[in-house]
Amino acid sequence: MGSFSIWHWLIVLAIVIVVFGTKKLRNVGSDLGGAVKGFKDAMKEGEAAPKVEGGRTVDGEVSDKH
Repeated sequence: MGSFSIWHWLIVLAIVIVVFGTKKLRNVGSDLGGAVKGFKDAMKEGEAAPKVEGGRTVDGEVSDKH
């Protein structure tokens, strides 16, 4: 069996295009790109240094109710 040649991959690609159509494949690619971009943005937000006040880490707003 071994690895597939370029001709095998071209035939598989042609079958996928015929079955799904180019519009649906374009939409899948766009959705995947948006998901990757969102993931990268979320990772950058997570790396941001948290605020430090009075020796304690503050992760968000805190309201004191007395």
